[in-house]
Amino acid sequence: MRVLLVGINYAPDLIGVAKYNAELCESLAADGHEVRVITAPPYYPAWKIPPAFKSSYFRPRDVGGVRVTRAPIYVPGHPSGAKRLVHHSSFALTSAAPVLFEALSWRPDVMIAVAPSLMSAAFVSFVARRVGAKSWLHVQDFEVDAAFDLGLLRNHSLRKWMLRTEAAILKSFDRVSTISEAMLLRLVIKGLAPNKALEVRNWIDTSTVCPGSRMTKYRRQLNLGEGDIVALYSGTMSNKQGLDLVIEAAVRLEQSHPNVHFILTGEGPHKTRLEQMGAGHSNVHFFGLQPNESFNELMATADFHLIPQKAEAADLVLPSKLGAIFASARPVIAMAEEGTGLSVEVTGAGLVIPPGDLSALEVAICQLSESPALRRRYGDEGRKRALERWDRWTIVRRWAEVMAGESNSSGKEESGSAGANDNVALPVEDAVRVP
Repeated sequence: MRVLLVGINYAPDLIGVAKYNAELCESLAADGHEVRVITAPPYYPAWKIPPAFKSSYFRPRDVGGVRVTRAPIYVPGHPSGAKRLVHHSSFALTSAAPVLFEALSWRPDVMIAVAPSLMSAAFVSFVARRVGAKSWLHVQDFEVDAAFDLGLLRNHSLRKWMLRTEAAILKSFDRVSTISEAMLLRLVIKGLAPNKALEVRNWIDTSTVCPGSRMTKYRRQLNLGEGDIVALYSGTMSNKQGLDLVIEAAVRLEQSHPNVHFILTGEGPHKTRLEQMGAGHSNVHFFGLQPNESFNELMATADFHLIPQKAEAADLVLPSKLGAIFASARPVIAMAEEGTGLSVEVTGAGLVIPPGDLSALEVAICQLSESPALRRRYGDEGRKRALERWDRWTIVRRWAEVMAGESNSSGKEESGSAGANDNVALPVEDAVRVP
């Protein structure tokens, strides 16, 4: 196949969406497909474009066997809700010309848009119809819902208009996929026809992320021994995570459980504030973004992982780090309401507590820190799930098979023969269990 992907984030950007976009394209290329990408320069999480990328706009480069073209983008130094709208709008405008050029001159079989950002996705479906390509939208998170539910935007009239626009964009694509069953159901609630909605979960390379010794270089740097317990958060430090509770729990447990240490690694707009909250507390430690070659060692450092999340973020996104946590054979404490996608995924491989409940977080931390047997049982179950449901090559190849079927079809919808436990391309009536 010839596959053209349009997405605002791509490697070497240090964000989950960029990782999955790059791995999808490189995997397709490795399997013999021709793949081209229209994307922006890297900018996240520093919200700053490296100087080396500012001179290469609109110049295709081979990256891992994929032809990558980067378009300019406005990157605010201090992103607000309004500035983020301008940020996404700028990529929609600057990417239009290279998208049109590739579509007309190269004639792809499938054109994939990745949300975020929906603003650039609208043009992809429009162009695909004109050149006879199948259009595919992959939703990594519901950016409109997130912007308003998390308070980044507040205007009620603007929300109604944006939701109507979102619904129109969703319906304009031949296929729309997303990464969890709960998010799949939300697509249908938003008005997407069930026979267009598919689940394509994010993946993990289970041969690269695997169980390892907990006595890592990170523990040595912090002078932590065998008897010390590490609760690890790795990822973006922004508004939707609710990381304040992790620092508050650490402060409250410092005296009663001095052997429990909290490591937060990553970057984001809230990191400085979190560092201020943790200053002076010997059980709170911060690291910056870690190189890919150290990722497995970082995961192995933890006795258990933390996925804090505000209630407003429920089912807007399934945290991409979950697959890596499972693959590392470590348990997790996740903040999620009962019945949400994150809760369903974690139950049996970790502890699920209500979002925003500091007391419940403390109890869960104490429970796991005091029970090695429970940690092993949850960790073993997580590793089993990673192998069964999150393996990279299995998911990507099944996705490619569905794309190939779409590009070769005469317009008839796939019948969706995948079983209910498959991890890609599930029709919503099979994949989602509606109470």
